Amino acid sequence: MSLVLFISFLTLLALGIPVAFSLGLACLIFFLAEGIPLVAFAQKMYSGLDSFTLLCIPGFILAGNLMNGGGLTAKIIGFAKSLVGHVKGGLGMSNIVSSMVFAGISGTALADVASIGAIMIPTMKKEGYEPHTAVAISVSSSLVGPIIPPSVPMIIVGTLTGLSVGKLFVAGVIPGLLLGLGMMVIVYFIAQKNNYPTCEKSTFRQKARALWDGSWALMMVFIILFGILGGLFTPTEASIISVIYATLVGFFIYKELTVPRCFEIMIDSIKTTAGIMLLVGFANVFAWILASQQIPQQIAEALLGITTNKFIILILVNIVLLIAGMFLETISALLILVPVLLKVVVAVDVDPLQFGIIAVLNLVIGLTTPPVGVCLFVGSSIGEIPLSESLKGMAPFFLWMIIVLLLTTYVPAITTWLPSLLN
Repeated sequence: MSLVLFISFLTLLALGIPVAFSLGLACLIFFLAEGIPLVAFAQKMYSGLDSFTLLCIPGFILAGNLMNGGGLTAKIIGFAKSLVGHVKGGLGMSNIVSSMVFAGISGTALADVASIGAIMIPTMKKEGYEPHTAVAISVSSSLVGPIIPPSVPMIIVGTLTGLSVGKLFVAGVIPGLLLGLGMMVIVYFIAQKNNYPTCEKSTFRQKARALWDGSWALMMVFIILFGILGGLFTPTEASIISVIYATLVGFFIYKELTVPRCFEIMIDSIKTTAGIMLLVGFANVFAWILASQQIPQQIAEALLGITTNKFIILILVNIVLLIAGMFLETISALLILVPVLLKVVVAVDVDPLQFGIIAVLNLVIGLTTPPVGVCLFVGSSIGEIPLSESLKGMAPFFLWMIIVLLLTTYVPAITTWLPSLLN
């Protein structure tokens, strides 16, 4: 019957049915075939959604959308350009710095590439950057979104594993900074090689003005991070405070939010949240079936039967997650694979906190790779170039992503040191 479950799921995916519905229908087929009362389907689905932690998701999604709709993106970009715009490759670096700041608000890669990329890709092309380089910089830097807190994928991991979402947020800080800073170095060398132009150096007054304009966005990042780290509020409470803050800034500081625009943002946020929550509910039913059939234990035994070497197991886990990220949306893959692989890594003495960051990092890399790399598709669409052309510029950034992934995998302190300070 487990085989029926997987064949049904893969067949429905191949037919082009969305992941959430493919998962739900496959579970329904299993319930009917096994003669399990359908009331249990509803109960398991509801129990997966009955979590205080999951309230983070609509909160951070709405806060990010409100700040973006309230004029935040342009202010962040202006602040980033005032800092590094005059350096060789400064426009590309501004893109990355903007993504790192925006990451502290949106928590998703797609929101990053769609908002910042929509402004920066055409600007970089206009200033002489090759289209595939402009797209590659925007797409690659968007990956920082789910790594630097807050992060929607990390909220999902925390819900699945019982780990502290606050500690997961903190564990992602160093890998996120490594990604961003390394990408800035790559942009510098590409700009030197191709002799890309630099922006005029900002005066002290211009920098001060840009800092003031961007300070409201930076303050939101400060509220989220230091509020959670300081124990002032939980991640869920932080998301609600972020919504209130974003609303006040959008209406009274930037003055770009209007009541009709606010309703549009709320409807978009509700649609996004509903899609994620439906997926979480179905995935909980799927996870219950896997547990009842002892699939995680069987997979753990199979992998540990090959080797019990910690380093080889981690390589195998990374390969599985990287391949899954190429075909499945990040949250879908997390919901399906984390409960299974967690048993494997714990058996070889890997810190679950470290594994959570490894899983998220692997799967967000998949957002930049075909055939289902949604960020790559969005970036190519904005840059008005074919997917194959975008891939030309991705090579050096992809190599750096893999290096950071390996560092995160084999140097535990990168993910565990900061959270250990919270104890």
